[in-house]
Amino acid sequence: MQFSIVVPFHNEEENLPALYRRLTLVMEGLGEEYELIFVDDGSTDRTSIILKDICALDPRVVGVRLRRNFGQTPALAAGFDRAQGEIVLAMDGDLQHQPEDIPRFVAKLAEGYDIVSGWRQNRQDGFLRTFPSKIANWLMAKASGVAIHDFGTTFKAYRRELLQRVPIYGQMHRFIPAMASVEGALIAEVAIEDKPRAAGQSHYGLSRTFRVMFDILTIRFIVRYLSRPLHFFGGIGAAMIALASGLAGWLLLKKLYWGEHIFIENGPMLLFSAVAFLGGIQFLGLGLLGDLFARLYYAPEGREIYRVARVYRSELPKDMEQEQP
Repeated sequence: MQFSIVVPFHNEEENLPALYRRLTLVMEGLGEEYELIFVDDGSTDRTSIILKDICALDPRVVGVRLRRNFGQTPALAAGFDRAQGEIVLAMDGDLQHQPEDIPRFVAKLAEGYDIVSGWRQNRQDGFLRTFPSKIANWLMAKASGVAIHDFGTTFKAYRRELLQRVPIYGQMHRFIPAMASVEGALIAEVAIEDKPRAAGQSHYGLSRTFRVMFDILTIRFIVRYLSRPLHFFGGIGAAMIALASGLAGWLLLKKLYWGEHIFIENGPMLLFSAVAFLGGIQFLGLGLLGDLFARLYYAPEGREIYRVARVYRSELPKDMEQEQP
């Protein structure tokens, strides 16, 4: 199996048949074996009925119905777990992503990249969604160190061997490129056309953009400090201890040389230095515990702390290699 196309649906009864027809035309044009994995994320309309009919007529379509509406990330994970293709493509089921762009993703992967992300052009979502999204994407790029312009789009292509090593949970599907960068993945992006929704109602709201901000903190920690948490918490703790020590030293100097009553005249400052010192100690302890957990994770089963992309070997017999000058 060369290609697996994973598409989550939630109440897309009007868009499902059209997307199926267009995907079939595009994939047949590529001339490779493929499968379509359609995930019904707890739809309450006729999506599940239409999906069942399509699966009965086309053996290349795999239909997965979830028990309830779990959300986009779990729906994508359900599709990824069942994908058999060497290349896995994910896209939305609302027809804003154009199946006709798939060959460009495939061509980019053929250049040697592990992940190809779509970059939506001329977005149709309006200023109130596109402006916060641009800010969020800029912050994601800075936090993760992955220089792509559009983390939010589902339209991406992955090599399955890499996708299997990236944990997917919460609402982290948009951060797969960032998490894959820890594995040393080569990531590129292609410009894609963003069309208005053809039918149905959007499942995205402005609140989702702001919830992403919390995920950015998680990604920053995963990318930079997952295997060395003491460097993160220890840095904060050391800064707090240094601040508290400097402040306490200044108060002690005022007490010894100027005779000030630090408990009366500088009571709030003294209390702040004491709290900052204790907080710094707690952050150091948290960092040490994090390092201990990281050691327990990596050491017992000999988990690799590196990832090999490719191994190059000579194709000549060993006796001929020795004769080469």
